[in-house]
Amino acid sequence: MMNETRRKTKETEITVKINLQPGPIDMDIPCPFLAHMLEQLLHHAGWSGEIRGKGDTDIDYHHLTEDVGVTLGIHLNKIFSKNKYKRYGWCLLPMDGSLVMVAVDMGGRAYCSFDATFPAPKCGDFDMELVEEFFRALSREGRMTIHIKALSCDNSHHLAEGMFKGVGLSLGQAMTPSQLDPSTKGVWA
Repeated sequence: MMNETRRKTKETEITVKINLQPGPIDMDIPCPFLAHMLEQLLHHAGWSGEIRGKGDTDIDYHHLTEDVGVTLGIHLNKIFSKNKYKRYGWCLLPMDGSLVMVAVDMGGRAYCSFDATFPAPKCGDFDMELVEEFFRALSREGRMTIHIKALSCDNSHHLAEGMFKGVGLSLGQAMTPSQLDPSTKGVWA
């Protein structure tokens, strides 16, 4: 049974369920590009689960994207804070002509460094500036540090996909069970 985190506002309603084991992934989000990116993140983390969301997409995808990041961050923080995990994860991910460097620290402090420029402002009807909004919300509510740096880029789709896959791989590493305490301080965060 997967734990569940729900978030409901006047703008959105989001439900996240994650199992830290491989298996089926179910996305029910009215933004195909975001759903595709989230599926990549979960798959490359090695997780199964479902993310459901709806909201004021008649305006745009901003609230939906940010609130999925918020809810996923809250959910991952709940899982991480109850168990011993490795804490750190990183990767260098090539996606065709794009190359992305990602590092994650689940150490209890929110920080997001996002160093990338998308060559096209949109993929389909999705505003590419929302990629950064998603990762900032994930970092803030997940109480994690995320560094994302684009080292090269051939197009906006590949760059975004490299970021979501890279963050997935890094989170999968960081949330691998460990016998060690995640800090030598004796306290968390």
